[in-house]
This record gives sequence, structure tokens and C-alpha cells, in this order.
Amino acid sequence: MSIQPADFEGTVRTTFADSTPWWPARENSRSTQPNVIMVVLDDTGWSDLGCFGSEISTPAFDSLASCGIRYNSFHVTPLCSPTRAALLSGRNHHSIGMRFLADTDTGFPNSRGSIRPDVRLLPQILRENGYASYLVGKWHLAPLHEITPAGPYQNWPLSRGFDRYYGFLDGCTDQYEPELYEDNHPVPAPNREGYHLSEDLADHAIAFIEDHETFRRNSPFFLQFALGATHAPFQAPRDYIDRYVDVFTKGWDQTRIDRLNRQIEMGLVPDGTQLAERNEGVLPWDDLDAEQKDVYTHLQAAFAGFLEHADAQVGRILSTLDELGIADDTIVLVLSDNGASREGGPSGDVDTNAPYSGVRRSAAEQMPLLDNLGTLTGGAHYPEGWAMASNTPFRQYKQFVDLGGVRSPLIVSWPGAPQTARGIRDQFVHAIDIAPTLLELLGIDAEAGVDGESVASSFAGAEAAVGRHTQYWETLGHRAVWSDGWKAVTVHKTGEPYDDDVWRLYDTSTDFSESRDLAQLHPHKLRHLQQLWWSEAERNDVFPLDDRPLRELIEARGPIGLFAETNITLRPGQSHIPYPSAVTGSNRDIDVTAHVSPLCANVDGALLSSGNAQGGYVLYTLGGQLVFEHSHLGDSVEVSTALPADASTVGFRLRTRDDGSASIVLTIGGEDVGSGTIPRFSSHLSFWGLDVAQIANSTFSDRVVPPFALPRNVLDRIDLTVHHAADDAAEYAETLLSRE
Repeated sequence: MSIQPADFEGTVRTTFADSTPWWPARENSRSTQPNVIMVVLDDTGWSDLGCFGSEISTPAFDSLASCGIRYNSFHVTPLCSPTRAALLSGRNHHSIGMRFLADTDTGFPNSRGSIRPDVRLLPQILRENGYASYLVGKWHLAPLHEITPAGPYQNWPLSRGFDRYYGFLDGCTDQYEPELYEDNHPVPAPNREGYHLSEDLADHAIAFIEDHETFRRNSPFFLQFALGATHAPFQAPRDYIDRYVDVFTKGWDQTRIDRLNRQIEMGLVPDGTQLAERNEGVLPWDDLDAEQKDVYTHLQAAFAGFLEHADAQVGRILSTLDELGIADDTIVLVLSDNGASREGGPSGDVDTNAPYSGVRRSAAEQMPLLDNLGTLTGGAHYPEGWAMASNTPFRQYKQFVDLGGVRSPLIVSWPGAPQTARGIRDQFVHAIDIAPTLLELLGIDAEAGVDGESVASSFAGAEAAVGRHTQYWETLGHRAVWSDGWKAVTVHKTGEPYDDDVWRLYDTSTDFSESRDLAQLHPHKLRHLQQLWWSEAERNDVFPLDDRPLRELIEARGPIGLFAETNITLRPGQSHIPYPSAVTGSNRDIDVTAHVSPLCANVDGALLSSGNAQGGYVLYTLGGQLVFEHSHLGDSVEVSTALPADASTVGFRLRTRDDGSASIVLTIGGEDVGSGTIPRFSSHLSFWGLDVAQIANSTFSDRVVPPFALPRNVLDRIDLTVHHAADDAAEYAETLLSRE
């Protein structure tokens, strides 16, 4: 007789005729546990949704608010990676290795650029309790050097509990030509008329839901829908943008006033709430000239159109829930990962690649570019004055621990919940409370040792006593702590002693916008909160405090990834080299040598292509010539030379100069054969990386048409030799700082 498993209820004998088969009972009915959809917006300010006081049309979000709860005191961290880590773990971000961004590992336990592997995340817990877990959109919880076609994958979504993934792994991407990944592999950006990433993400989210209902309807699902909107570049169909130009001619000052008034009328903000003082460096709208007003209004219109377009995609998902008959059984959350961003600087730009390259262009320089607004070559960023308006009625922005950086809209809608789960709630809630709250609502035990607490009892009414008594913040040396309605906060200056920081004190129970500093009136309370901050910092692994600018933090990373390599070999047929590799720009001294066959002189095709229609460089053969082209922000250069029939190596040598320009020298057989000057080099030529033997998508060149692929057997390999300079990492870090 065979030994049969203890959980097998049939019988096993020598033959089938003598044995009895048995199958576990199959659950055919729909699960009684609710589904969960968590919509995470990016860089969207507290006042940007219509239901939070905005002029921007957001009917999908507003509909959720009308039949759900709006939390007016929901807090996040002032950067995206830490907030996303806190949402999924229920833990404070320092304690799990995500002090600031996932982009890099600075060498300390609190800043590894990834979530500690022993920390179980919400999708893992839900999967163990019968849920399917899907992520569509932004991840940004893997270090940039791990975003490669070959992994490693331990910090990718599928390794952290999600069953399916489709989206982008970096902090931001282009909406028309994104670098996309599905599950554990890269996929090409769809090449179809009218493509937009937000729509594509919604398509995949809907497909995941529909597949789930077809094949796993007896199980509930968790879907995190993480849009690229409204992180720059602002890109949307032009009709979405044009409808807002007239709306925002009133300027950012009047917009703040109007939004606050609407917030008060809604009951979202207490009557008598003051606008926080104007952020330093933001000019009064009335002090701008006519040209500035015109350009800046258009840039804000691009943001507004981008947001409304994103809302429409969420509306499509909500309609799918209705069509499938599961809307009442689905909890939907909407939130933003941090406050609105000032990274557009004082003047913004029609092309985000300008501020992301450290280039500030005047309104006069931008005026001729307005026709491109919202397109592939017109992915905008607004001036920081509009970011200030987005964060109405608070001060500061993303990257700061004042409310403009850490107060986020939060909508929770569950049609199947009791009717008490409607209206406005003013209980203190933080991102770390989301996972415990969801687990309680789903009837699943929370993880031991989490920092957050469930606020599910707030569903019962506005007066429910919920949550914790204390929460701290720290980012780039800026610090704050909240305790039982009192808040202490300081903006830290890099290099200054922490003891010299000037702390402000607010009674948040009577000062919603934190506009009245009470530090002089209550010095004992301030000292108590300062001491509390230090104890919370000790408990949550905040130390060592590190006030280095982001550029220096990234410079301190270990020698890892392609960026640290001196010699890189690329081959035809290999996968796309993504932008996060940091080797796709023109900001470093490099020698490029393509090893080719004698056929090269007789064929046309790309040898090496970086970037797309926004800018980049390309080395190619055409009509018996070797050609190099480079373009950045409209400044273009072309160098070409005749290509001999016996050429076995061709390439170029790029050398950067202190004035921001670079020299380019074409080489054939190791000999210099032509030269030119690149007016302005950059590590951020576009949002698209590097391709071998083809032009993957669009191109800035008017001489070639993608894919312009080189025939097989012409190119053997391309050798890149990088001449590292002392400021290589600084240049790269400066780019990351501008776009984070």
C-alpha cells in the first residue's frame, strides 16, 4: 500500500481500479471580502481635486468623494518613494531603509534605496489571505541600478507580493514614449496613433480586473493604480489643456484665494482659516509682465488638463466596476504621494527637459514653443507659483516637511459600507495608517510591529476617536513632529548646525493652515516637542541625520550599475538601455567605437541612438557617410564624413567643456576624420534611453525615419569607454534633484 498525504481524503491502492480519487472542495461563490483599489497620484497638491476646492474638473474623484469620506488631515512624506514604502508597509520609512528616494543606496541602514527584505508588504499579506494583487503604473521602490532588462528583480513588484505588474519602475516617465515593464521584463512603448500612458495604464488595470472576474471571481483583488500624473512632464491631449487657459488667467494669487473660499464653503476647512504666507521667491502675479502671465497661464493649463485627463481614466475603471456589478463590493482610495512640486523653478518650461537639465528659460524664450504644449516635445512643468497654489492653503512644497509637502488629499469610498461612512473627517491620519486600516476593514490581522494604527472606526462617524498621538517627519534635514494637535517644524539649511535651526510651533486644532507661529508664546511646549522629535528619531532609525543635498547623497553611492563602469560593450539585438542607467546622456567624456563589417559603407542604418524627438544623439550611416547628430532644447549639431569601403571601426569621441559645451570628433579606424561643437551637453536629453542598431521610437533628426534599423551582420559590437570625472556623479545627481 502506498503512503498517502494526510490531507488526501481519497484512497491510493496499487491500481486505479482499486483507488478512489478525491479533490478539495472548490469555492464557486463570490468572495464576501471587498476588493480594494488604491489610486496613487503623483505630485498632486492638496487643493488640486475639485472636491478639495479646485477649478479643475475631476468628476470621477468628486463622485467618489460624494459617496465616501474625505480626510482633511491626511499626511504623507514629502517624497514619493518614502510615501509609497509607508503605504505598503505600515511602517515609518527610515526604519525600513527608505529614508529618501529609491534611486540609490547611501550606505546606511535607513537609506538603502529599497525596503528591507524582511518587511512584509500589503500585497504579500493579502495574497496569503486569498487576494490577488495587481500593480499598474509607477513603482519607484527599486534602486535605479537594478532597473535593467536583466534585473536583479528582488525589489521589483512581483518579488514584493504583486501577482501582475505593468508600468514604469523609475520616478517619472514620458507619457507618449514611456520606458515600460510588464511583470519582470521590459516591453516596448506602444506605437499607435493617439497613445497616452494614462490611457494605457487604465487599459491594463481594466484588463486585470476583467480577467480576475472571469477566472478568479471567487477571490477578492487588490489593485494599486499608480498614475504618472501629475508628475512632470505635463502631457495631455490638447483639447484638455486649451479649456483651462482662460480659467487660470486670474493667476496664482487669486487661485489661492478662490480655492480657500471653496474649501471653507465645503466644510473641508474651518471658517477663519488663513492662507499661509507667500512662499519665498514667488512673485505676486500682478508683478509679472504680460508675456510671463501668458506663458505661465498656459503651463498651468497643461497641468490642469493632465489632471482632468487622468481623472477620466480613473472614471473608466469605476465604470468597469459598475459594469461587472462589483462597485458596491470595492473599497476605492485616492491620494497623492506628496505635495505639489516646485521643480519647474520660477519660470517653469514648455519642455521639462530644460529645468531637469538645470536650464532656466525666460517666458520670451518659451513663447514660440507654446504650440507644442502637452505633446511629445512639449511636456511641461509649471512655475513654482502654481505649485504654491496647488498646496493651498499651506506653505512650501514637495521635499519640505511643512504642510505643502506632507498634506495630501485622501478619499475613501466604499458604497457597500454603512451610510455613516460619508462626509468629511478631520482625524489625524498618516500613510503608515493605511495598511492597518485596510487590513481591519478586510478582517485580516495586522502585522506585528507596524508603526501605523487602523482608523477604520472613523467610518462610524466624524467624532470617532482614532489613530495615534504622535508622528514625526524628516527629509533632507528638514524636521517636524505632531503630537495631540501641536506641531513643531523647522526648515534646515545644509551645513548649518542642527542646534541653530529655528523651530516654529502651531496649535493645529485652531490653526488649520499652520499660519500662526506660537513658539514665542509657548516655549515649554516647543521644547517638549523638540525632545519628542529626538526620541521618535531614535526609535525609528532616523540617525545619522544627513543634511547633504541630494546630489551629494547620490555621489556617495557605491560603485554599482552601468554608471560606475569604465568599459561598456553593447551588441545588436540586445534590450533597450533604460534612462535610469545614467549612461544615455552627453554629459560625460566618452569614446564610442563600433566594430563593423565592410558592408557598413553600403548600407543605411543607426549604429547607436540615444533619446527621441525631444532630444538626444544618434550615430548612423547614410548614403556612404558616417553621421553624428546631437540635439538638446533645440540646439542641434551635425558632423559627417565619407565612409570608406574598408572601414572596420567607426565611432566618435565626446569631450565636455567647463562652459557647458562639448567637442565631438568622428573617428574611422582610430583616426580623427571630422569634428564639431555641441552647444550644450546634458544628462537629460529626453526621458528615453539608449538603443543599439535601431531608433526605437521617434527621433529629433529630420534626415532619418525610425526604426532606421541596421541590417543584420553589419554591426558586431559597440565599445563605450567612459572617462570618469570628479563631477560625474554630481552632474547625475543634479539631474535627479531637479526631477525628484
